[in-house]
Amino acid sequence: MSNQKLPFIDAFLRLESASGILLMLATALALIFANSFLEPLYHFLLNIPIQIHIAALDIHKPLQLWINDGLMAIFFFLVGLELKREFLEGELSDRRNIVLPGVGAAGGMIVPALIYFLFNSGDPEALRGWAVPVATDIAFALGVLALLGSRVPISIKVFLTSLAILDDIGAIAIIAVFYAAEISVPALLVAAGCVLVLFFLNNRNWVSHSSYMMVGVVLWIALVKSGVHATLAGVILAVFIPMRSRTDPDVSPLKILEHDLHTVVAFVILPVFAFANAGISFEGMTLDQVLHNVPVGVALGLFLGKQIGIFGLCWMFVRLKWASLPTGMTWTSIYGASALCGIGFTMSLFIGSLAFAEIDTYGLFDERLGIMAGSLLSGVLGYIVLRNCLPPAEKKIEPVEEEAQKVV
Repeated sequence: MSNQKLPFIDAFLRLESASGILLMLATALALIFANSFLEPLYHFLLNIPIQIHIAALDIHKPLQLWINDGLMAIFFFLVGLELKREFLEGELSDRRNIVLPGVGAAGGMIVPALIYFLFNSGDPEALRGWAVPVATDIAFALGVLALLGSRVPISIKVFLTSLAILDDIGAIAIIAVFYAAEISVPALLVAAGCVLVLFFLNNRNWVSHSSYMMVGVVLWIALVKSGVHATLAGVILAVFIPMRSRTDPDVSPLKILEHDLHTVVAFVILPVFAFANAGISFEGMTLDQVLHNVPVGVALGLFLGKQIGIFGLCWMFVRLKWASLPTGMTWTSIYGASALCGIGFTMSLFIGSLAFAEIDTYGLFDERLGIMAGSLLSGVLGYIVLRNCLPPAEKKIEPVEEEAQKVV
């Protein structure tokens, strides 16, 4: 791994780790609101109607859906920027670094989905949630990793981050293919026109952020009306942001945007999303609801499926000599990292909100119980495994703070 990549990775990891801690606080706050005298206020806030009406354009949604469809589009825009940077200039630009995280990501999506299917194969409505346990929440996972401090080698951090990034690609594809509503052809044609404009801007190496943002807003509105989930507008927009300026190769429009968005997404958008979606009310909840096949399938998919899928496929590929263990990693640390990937949280909550949006699950089950249980168990196990297998921290001083400040 090149030394030039380390400052960016370190700054990224520390930001994501702090975000994970804030996500935990936002989740705790949501649970307090939903299970106290503040519950009416909580639901009143989430259901505040917000309407945009311009000529023939009319978008009317409660606040919670503006958060899930609007703010999360910005989150997916950042995810898209990170993916593009990693594939062009980051750790994944070396194809040899893709193999092990790639097969791990594949196993970590397939096996959890299969476990969920085993529990819910007889219920067509419950099967809509098969993708809920396939996701990994990188912010939460790195937040747990941060508790181990300097004992964690950079190879584990890079492996976990790369795997989560590839996992995001799979989650984005699943949302696009399996969770689209009734399709509106005219709106899709408008979206296609926006993509052509973005292609033109990118082809001309247009570096003005405002031009891309204006087209991105139109694209988001078109996708809202099209039936394809609007958050995909963020990913599509990110694909066309230039990596480098042709006139000045030292200038990276993509990295500038990524740097500017990271703090907002990590410390505002994701905590707001967690607060809006993690408020489970336990009042009147029965044992049948807790042990329903949906939350049980989600919990076991995250807790067992991620471990089995990621560790199992990585072990098989290394044994067959199709891949090799990263320097500084052991099979125990691979297992610990695999367990941490079972922290699905924000991405799982998001997919769950799409999967059961048109089904009245009140009094039957709450997939969020499974998400929280599976994520909690995975985080605790991953922490214990890594805490016991990593070497003691070395007492040394590194100029990381100064280097991280140089990152654009």
